[in-house]
Amino acid sequence: MAHPKSRISKQRKRKRRTHQKATEPQIAICKTTGEPHLYHRAYYHDGDMYYRGKVVLKAVEDED
Repeated sequence: MAHPKSRISKQRKRKRRTHQKATEPQIAICKTTGEPHLYHRAYYHDGDMYYRGKVVLKAVEDED
């Protein structure tokens, strides 16, 4: 016997899920630099960009 593809409409499902969000952003402390930052985000410290405790981009130094 045939069944409907979805018994709950997309609009109804999304209305219910609108309230399931975090109220405050979670903040992590880097073990390498000790800087607070948002989870899963790269951050700058002393001109260098860090992600997951490793340097992703080095600071560019001007040679005048």
